[in-house]
Amino acid sequence: MGSGGRQPLLWAALAFAGGIFTGVHMWRPPVWWIVTTASFILFAILLLRRRGRAAKLVGLCAIFAGGALAVQPRLPENLGGLDVLQFADGREITVTARVIREGTLVEEGEGEVRQQMDVETEQVILPDKTVEVVSGLRVSLYGQETEDRDQPLRMFHYGERLRFPVKLHPPRNFRNPGAFDHQQYLANQGIVALGSVKTQRVELLTGFSGNRAELWRTRIRRSIIEEVHSLWSPTQAGLVDAMVIGEDALISRDLRVDFQRSGTYHVLVVSGMNVGILAFVTCWVLRRLWVSDLVASVVTVLLAIAYALLTDVGAPIWRSTLMLALYLGARLLYREKSMLNAIGAAGLGLLVLNPQVLFGPSFQLTFLCVLLIVTVGVPLLERTSQPYHRGLMYLDSTRYDVSLSPKVTQFRLDLRMVAGRLEHFIGPRLPLRAMAGMLRIGFGGFEILIISAVMQVGLALPMAYYFHRATVVGLPANMLVVPLTGVLMATAIAAAAAGYVSLVLAKVPALIAAAALQAISGTVQGLGGLRMADTRVPTPEFAVVLIAVGALVMAMVLARRRQLLAVTGMAALTVSALWMCTVPPHPQFRRGVLEMTAIDVGQGDSILLVSPQGKTLLVDAGGLPYWMHSDFDIGEDVVSPYLWSRGIRRLDAVAITHAHSDHIGGMAAVLANFHPRELWLGVESPSAELQKLLEGAKNLGIAVVHRKAGDNFELGGSNVRILAPAIGADRNTLRRNDDSLVVKISFGQTSALLEGDAEKREEQIVAREEPQADLLKVAHHGSATSTIPELLAAVRPHFAVISSGVRNVYGHPRKEVLDRLEQSKVATYRTDLNGAVTFYLDGKSVSAPVVH
Repeated sequence: MGSGGRQPLLWAALAFAGGIFTGVHMWRPPVWWIVTTASFILFAILLLRRRGRAAKLVGLCAIFAGGALAVQPRLPENLGGLDVLQFADGREITVTARVIREGTLVEEGEGEVRQQMDVETEQVILPDKTVEVVSGLRVSLYGQETEDRDQPLRMFHYGERLRFPVKLHPPRNFRNPGAFDHQQYLANQGIVALGSVKTQRVELLTGFSGNRAELWRTRIRRSIIEEVHSLWSPTQAGLVDAMVIGEDALISRDLRVDFQRSGTYHVLVVSGMNVGILAFVTCWVLRRLWVSDLVASVVTVLLAIAYALLTDVGAPIWRSTLMLALYLGARLLYREKSMLNAIGAAGLGLLVLNPQVLFGPSFQLTFLCVLLIVTVGVPLLERTSQPYHRGLMYLDSTRYDVSLSPKVTQFRLDLRMVAGRLEHFIGPRLPLRAMAGMLRIGFGGFEILIISAVMQVGLALPMAYYFHRATVVGLPANMLVVPLTGVLMATAIAAAAAGYVSLVLAKVPALIAAAALQAISGTVQGLGGLRMADTRVPTPEFAVVLIAVGALVMAMVLARRRQLLAVTGMAALTVSALWMCTVPPHPQFRRGVLEMTAIDVGQGDSILLVSPQGKTLLVDAGGLPYWMHSDFDIGEDVVSPYLWSRGIRRLDAVAITHAHSDHIGGMAAVLANFHPRELWLGVESPSAELQKLLEGAKNLGIAVVHRKAGDNFELGGSNVRILAPAIGADRNTLRRNDDSLVVKISFGQTSALLEGDAEKREEQIVAREEPQADLLKVAHHGSATSTIPELLAAVRPHFAVISSGVRNVYGHPRKEVLDRLEQSKVATYRTDLNGAVTFYLDGKSVSAPVVH
């Protein structure tokens, strides 16, 4: 990577980033960092004249302290006005607001259409007063599409002023270790509250409120999207929207998963790669027109800025545009030698403007990608194909030979000799050109292979840490998809531009783009559909992270050294990637105790049991009701991240208490991600959702085991006894709650009782089965239909936990249930208030629960 003197801005960026990381994890008063920074600066000045290297090192220490100082006094960014949160208490209010970000109308089946948009409030109207409030809201509008096609549901646009009644609620994170910080994610976009309202109840007010430049930008963007949908079929248009324009509202979750599994998700979303492709095509065309490097660079940067404005996908695209501008500037002034310096300048500038961006996966992935290409990929190509690739230039010129290395010169001589032989059969000049063309294609494919391989192993750590994926088919998938994406970008832009002139002119590029889309979709679905493509990995252990980072640094530093050292660095990087993909971390369990954790899944159930010998059983996996029409998957987005954060790669068994969506909705993802050996089931309901789940388990080779009252067996040093459903219980489709699988698990003299959603009838049966337990998982989320006095008298628990959602529409847990538990002197915990709750049973007593 060069010395600090050769790449001062890169080292400055790294030092500043290190200071930010230290400042976040080792807080000191701002004055402390101010004094430290000033001291290092003064010391560097004193050393500058006599000891240059020491002065540079001390200067980096000053930048390091400056990074720690920069992050200390800052509050979370873009929180927006918080005043509106005082009204986010479940009551209906009337809001006057202006649209600041319009969404796309999306059909969700059964004639329902939704539009999600961001608004900035002006007023909150209450029955007795009107309050001036400026806050950011994310509002979901929904309604039924009318049969009259001449009067479809209205789409609201940027700058329009609206008045509508709404019940607001603040965004909430699932409070589990490893959970995504959704609240901060929205806060970074200025959104502090959420709500939904029927489109028909929205009143359009007069006047415009907003920025005229932004109005024209949104109009142009909307016009282009409309043009796209006039040129391609709905499915193809949705992909073009996402891959070229950055509008992904029409992309289904299943399609997203296919791209993720194949390791090509970066293609589906507008990212730095799109800017790179646009820049490459622009420069290539301008060079063919004999435009100077200066003019070509300026035009390319201006087009990249216009593209970033058009797509409106936020920081990632602007980072890439900034890096492109710095790269082209450095290339004009200093040629290729300043590329790392340009990267450092971009990183340092972004970190100074917003130190918190360092902790964003997008920022880390962007800069790691560029660093890998420049420090590892390019040196590998310079050692292998690039000299010969350049040697294909001016093949007719023997004078050019003398400027090349002996090996490349010999390569050119061999080509001329072969071409001379072929001239006797196919005429002069054509053989040499044809051979050069084929070799350029071959070298291009080889270079894509090398860069893809470097990216595959280099990005293994962030992919495992943030996305828990080992993209084992990413290399062949990217070799096919990335070039096709280049074709798609160029032809889709050409077709959309031509469409404004004539649909006839747009046909040819539109057909080429459609063919590229078809090839991309076929590749993604074919490779992503392979079972080996769905390799999921837990969060790497800290030691593994350090080793992987060390391997990354080693590969970057050694890539330009002697061949043996370069091979050693690349081998270390490859081994670290394979280690994360194949060697599971040590699960975070307490040996010799029975653990029960109620995972926070909102309004649903998911319970993790870990036996004294480390056997794992997951009872239910949460889920959302079908009527919510949401792509959010509790199993994939909530339960799985928690299990991965514990270092769990495979479950020994899962259990389904009964066939309700808030218990089994997330189970399909859990089965696919953790491949349990057994799936336990009580009553096999004819529910279509359950039957589909069982079919999926069969395809994964998971044994389905039916459990009934009276079953008694051992699980990893603990005893499991099934108390319900009774033998011969029918497939009750009306009262599935009373079909619940009720499990008592014991270790030594301690035990826990898990009731699913059992109601009064089943609890009366369970109460006669010696259910005494120290810990009770309260049935049916604390519904008044459960936790009857007879059961509490028979169980006599010391602790209880209720799994329920914040502000759920059912009013769970009910006050009368909480009163019964209090009267029975049961210490009660709730996932809606406490988040995930963990209990440890050591065989003699239950320890105080751990609240996450």
